[in-house]
Amino acid sequence: MSILVIDAGTSGVRAAAVESDGSVHAEYSQEFLPDSPAPGLVEFDAMAYLAACLAVARQVIEEVGAVDGVGISTQRSTAIVWDRATGIPVAPAQGWQDLRTVGDCLVLAADGLRFAPNQAATKYANIWNGVDPDRALDLCIGTPDSWLVWGLTEGRVHATDHTNAAVTGLLRGNGGEWDDKILDALRLPLRSLATLVDSSGFIGEATALDGSPPICGMAGDQQASLIGQGGVRPGLAKVTFGTGAMLNVCLGPKPPASASRGANGTFPIICWSRNGERMWGLEAIMLSAGTNVQWLRDDMGLIQTSAESATVAAECETSDGVVYVPAQLGLGTPHWDYGARGALFGLTRGSTRSHIVRAVLEGIAQRGADLLEAAEADADVTIETLRADGGMCENPVFCQAVANATQRRLEVAPVREATVPGAAMLASLALGQHDSWSSVEATWKPAAVYEPTGTLDRETWQRAIERSQAWYPDLSSLDF
Repeated sequence: MSILVIDAGTSGVRAAAVESDGSVHAEYSQEFLPDSPAPGLVEFDAMAYLAACLAVARQVIEEVGAVDGVGISTQRSTAIVWDRATGIPVAPAQGWQDLRTVGDCLVLAADGLRFAPNQAATKYANIWNGVDPDRALDLCIGTPDSWLVWGLTEGRVHATDHTNAAVTGLLRGNGGEWDDKILDALRLPLRSLATLVDSSGFIGEATALDGSPPICGMAGDQQASLIGQGGVRPGLAKVTFGTGAMLNVCLGPKPPASASRGANGTFPIICWSRNGERMWGLEAIMLSAGTNVQWLRDDMGLIQTSAESATVAAECETSDGVVYVPAQLGLGTPHWDYGARGALFGLTRGSTRSHIVRAVLEGIAQRGADLLEAAEADADVTIETLRADGGMCENPVFCQAVANATQRRLEVAPVREATVPGAAMLASLALGQHDSWSSVEATWKPAAVYEPTGTLDRETWQRAIERSQAWYPDLSSLDF
């Protein structure tokens, strides 16, 4: 049995065929970068995005032949609004990184409604207000998962799963239905929202593809990655080190006491839904991870390629007191300080390129430890082993630094991005290819394992964090 997975990310789309053991083959991808027409704006052409997804999906089917089902993994909280009759978007999609609704969020907060600008809720209202302030049009609103389902079923199905819906800001606290009060406050009609469906279960037939395979698995990218790394039991966690970094931990079926941010800066999420039941978890966020290595490469010229960071960092055994705080975009969990900025401390006349490169890698690892500690504190759990994927996990020096900073065993995924096998597992459960979550967990086979071989100085790290904070006090005063 083969599952076609469409993975629609922030900077590109890809598709692949996945077998029951989680192995990935026949992978095709297209770069798809969003536009930034003005500072703080991130948008893209949703029709072109859908066309790119269909193109790579058809390439996979052309190579492997008929597939038994379709799984979908997508970027979350991006807002797309389209005409129900024509299927044409009424405006560019607003990406999850788009900040044009910051002012709206502050106004709503004064009225007791808390939204973050990276949630889809205020983006939906912003788009709709721009085209039809009287709400006379019959429009569909959704995130990329519902947009892809609409395209794959040729307009027959408008659906979203709970993992994607829960991060829009529009769900009730129990995660089971849209919140009428919030919709009224934003003047968004319920009829325009997608039908809520399970992450694993039949959603519709992908008639836009040869053979019309059933769509039967769907999740946001971070939840798909958690599942793809076997994180399907309470207490299991993964961290994805990509452009930014996100740590997710599986907790259990009991809804959180609050849908708001926890005391230590983590957010409740729905990990998946199946057979009408939902599994909850927590998410901790690092705003910049791999971007710091790109900075070393593209702006500072200290390395020629990202991979070279491992070679250069290995030229010294320690950073010799140099500490780097990766806060180019501010600090996420646990601080949520948008006015913090990246900083280098401890430089001496003897500091070399190698020390700085190692300090950057270790700084990202230290932030990973911050995420872990925050998740453990908010969830009141102990995470004994950390699983990881993302481009930075190809760097052995960095992976060892993560193990040393967290003092945890680090298991690295056998694929660069675990979203694809995760979405496939959701589909295979619906099709009976896997009969239980234990069967899904059994597919986890790490490509590399790192045990702690030393420690990183957490006390000095905290002093560096404190000095990097509130660099821009006005931005630091923002709280969402």
